[in-house]
Amino acid sequence: MNHFEIKDAELHCEGVSLKAIAEAVGTPTYVYSSATLERHYNVFFDALSAQPALKSPKGEAPLVAYAMKANSNMGVLATLAAQGCGADTVSEGEIRKALKAGIPAEKIVFSGVGKTDDEMAFALKAGIYQLNVESRPELDRLAKVAASLNMVASFVIRINPGVG
Repeated sequence: MNHFEIKDAELHCEGVSLKAIAEAVGTPTYVYSSATLERHYNVFFDALSAQPALKSPKGEAPLVAYAMKANSNMGVLATLAAQGCGADTVSEGEIRKALKAGIPAEKIVFSGVGKTDDEMAFALKAGIYQLNVESRPELDRLAKVAASLNMVASFVIRINPGVG
């Protein structure tokens, strides 16, 4: 279902006139449809969950992690969190924001280059799902950080084969 539609020559979102919103709050402004976010997440999740090869060895559905760098609006994040969505983060700040929006730590992935030791320690102590390691030096640093906390880090290694 499309939650943005034209009625009486005016664009509406979930039945609310965008012109009326603009008059009430001014422009520019962003308008999001929770119903659209929910629908799109569920269509995507259901399609992935229907694939037996994508389930974990324990039969768990795949983790869908929203890339917060695309849009870290708290309303968007909270809407996706309520559907069961995870988060793909690139900083301690994004991890904190994901947690505040209601995304459980066990559904947060920490990606990206330039992670500091303090950010890795924060992620481990928060109990995130995994860290995506970008290089051998980063892996060595993660090992030291985890050891200093007496923890085991859940991680994956990102491989860039340099194919042209």
